[in-house]
Amino acid sequence: MAAFKDEPVLGIDYRLKEEGLDRAGLVREEVCQRDMVPTAGNSIHKSGSRPQLDLSKAAIQGNSEERDPTILLPNQSDDISHLALDIGGSLVKLVYFSRHEDRSINDNRKKTIKETFGITNGNRRSYPILGGRLHFVKFETSKLNECLDFIHSKQLHRGGLDTLSWNSEVLSIDDAVIKATGGGAYKFANVFKERLGVSLDKEDEMDCLVAGANFLLKAIRHEAFTHMEGQKEFVQIDHNDLFPYLLVNVGSGVSMMKVDGDGKFERVSGTNVGGGTYWGLGRLLTKCKSFDDLLELSQRGDNRSIDMLVGDIYGGMDYSKIGLSASTIASSFGKAISEKKELEDYRPEDISLSLLRMISYNVGQVSYLNALRFGLKRIFFGGFFIRGHAYTMDAISFAIHFWSKGEAQAMFLRHEGYLGALGAFMSYGKHGLDDLMVHQLVERFPMGTPYTGGKIHGPPLGDLNEKISWMEKFVLKGTKITAPVPMAPAGTTGLGGFEVPLSKGSILRSDASALNVGVLHLVPTLEVFPLLTEAKTYEPNTIDLSDHSELEYWFTVLSEHMPDLVDKAVASEGGTDDAKRRGEAFARAFSAHLARLMEEPAAYGKLGLANLLELREECLREFQFVDAYRSIKQRESEASLAVLPDLLLELDCMNEETRLLTLIEGVLAANIFDWGSRACVDLYHKGTIIEIYRMSRNKMQRPWRVDDFDVFKQRMLGSGDKKAPPHKRALLFVDNAGADVVLGMLPLARELLRRGTEVVLVANSLPALNDVTAMELPEIVAEAAKSC
Repeated sequence: MAAFKDEPVLGIDYRLKEEGLDRAGLVREEVCQRDMVPTAGNSIHKSGSRPQLDLSKAAIQGNSEERDPTILLPNQSDDISHLALDIGGSLVKLVYFSRHEDRSINDNRKKTIKETFGITNGNRRSYPILGGRLHFVKFETSKLNECLDFIHSKQLHRGGLDTLSWNSEVLSIDDAVIKATGGGAYKFANVFKERLGVSLDKEDEMDCLVAGANFLLKAIRHEAFTHMEGQKEFVQIDHNDLFPYLLVNVGSGVSMMKVDGDGKFERVSGTNVGGGTYWGLGRLLTKCKSFDDLLELSQRGDNRSIDMLVGDIYGGMDYSKIGLSASTIASSFGKAISEKKELEDYRPEDISLSLLRMISYNVGQVSYLNALRFGLKRIFFGGFFIRGHAYTMDAISFAIHFWSKGEAQAMFLRHEGYLGALGAFMSYGKHGLDDLMVHQLVERFPMGTPYTGGKIHGPPLGDLNEKISWMEKFVLKGTKITAPVPMAPAGTTGLGGFEVPLSKGSILRSDASALNVGVLHLVPTLEVFPLLTEAKTYEPNTIDLSDHSELEYWFTVLSEHMPDLVDKAVASEGGTDDAKRRGEAFARAFSAHLARLMEEPAAYGKLGLANLLELREECLREFQFVDAYRSIKQRESEASLAVLPDLLLELDCMNEETRLLTLIEGVLAANIFDWGSRACVDLYHKGTIIEIYRMSRNKMQRPWRVDDFDVFKQRMLGSGDKKAPPHKRALLFVDNAGADVVLGMLPLARELLRRGTEVVLVANSLPALNDVTAMELPEIVAEAAKSC
């Protein structure tokens, strides 16, 4: 719970493990909409000399009352920031933009404010959201044709399928230009022209790397992390205190850039010993056929059979005088000098690990010396050599920690493999992303999202039906994802494509060290709630799942709750065969997510309970379950509204002081009506809503765990003969539909209204369990108004 400035806090503590999912840190309302009305010539931001998004004659497609309606920009140039590429020697990385998916505009379940109240909006305005999504995809460069097929299938070179669906004046294909960086932008320019009819506009590789890193560090909340001894720790970077920093790009070779600001950087150093060295020597010494095979070998290696350690020189002892432990490597491959062995006498696994340590330590040491040279404390690492590999990150981190004596840290980026492609995307003149902040980007993880480490969830999925078919055939509800490989065309590594498993048998092993890269949803109109006491450090997750026992507990709760959730989701869609099929697919998909997170809790970034529950809701929406508890919410709201007149009559018979305390007790009591709580569900079988409400209210004995009621009472009623002035405005953050909002929050709102206070009800924009939504509130309030 976040404390607002200068206001007392009222509350009661429910032990979450007794109450299931109730009050589980879901403060999703920490952001509210900023006034933004598109007018002629308006732009979404001010950004130097770059052209802006053209909002003139912007129009809403569909129902303006729905959340995130699609915005048509008829005067916006279509050759903007739809696709950018980074074509490297081993991988092709794509970043592409899509508008929001089409939504039904004839939903009879929705009523506009005008229909509900019989009035127009008057001075109130609808605030459309200009948004979309950034997608991250990769392919092997050796299989460039698959990449070209993917681009063509989605028409990304022509602005995307969503553009073609509404813009009749499609660009001539001869005019299409795609931004690209990396050596392949030159090498394969003719291939793109011949296959797709597009030209590649080449962007400088270093410019793109820096631009991509700057954007990620400023715009994504938990982009950066440290990695020591197998433990990931996410770091929140204050974008106002970001510069200067050292960016180390470890590709075939290594480049080191001192970054002083947007577009301000210089290459200060580098080394020719990098990823290419590891791969080249590794191929010669181990006969491995791929970089990933070489990394796989290192995980089973023991470098002590090859490397000469300090203990080997000093009879197993430390050299404590100069701070060297017995296990410190004195000479990489040093034992090979004195031992009478040939190459075939050494295990390939040991050779791979020794190589990995040698190069990682070298990169770490040179990086630290350059950071020391310029007085930089922050060092960020990226490049294909890193690729989310745990031991590589550990080795670099160890080197930085060792040489800096713990004063500097190595930091890594979740999207590090896409820095160049994202930087190329940013080079478009009209991308409109410059001023996006942390709270304006939401990362989501649909099935089919690729791992940065090279392993992929599933085959290329063209539509929902294909996705459901794949889930039915290959994804088990449980702890393992199995599949005959390959289902998709052989060797596919694009969006959702399988790579051949590295282990034997039919089990698709995921690399436990790899991080997933999701889809970034852009919502530029979101603003941080202005009354937060510490907006920069505010964390909506009240439960941190880094504790394994806490994580295990909540995974058990969610797994046990899933059959009931599926039943309600299917019922909400009429119980049709199609709904049952989608429900089963959802259960398999969410089980796969849980299995992935149990294996690697940080796979999707920093994990809190709010993130986990939001992942579940997104997964429901992915399989087109818009509101699983719709019928239950409607039934409970109707039952609560039926007993509201009696409750209001009871309250009106009380004196002012008693009524105020009863109202607050009622708010707390009504909040137990949460279908995420097992204890609450049990209560439903013990009486009517009003009986349960009154029983719970009577149990609200003070003092509460958080209890500022006396301060609140004095502010409301005054003291002695001195009356307190009414509050100018009150924001009431409502939670559950039914008794919670009708019997708890609305009577409190009525009391405030009586005193001349303007009341604003704040609710979720999307459903979650039986939470009431902002779209549902007007109808509930209109019905309640009939009682008062």
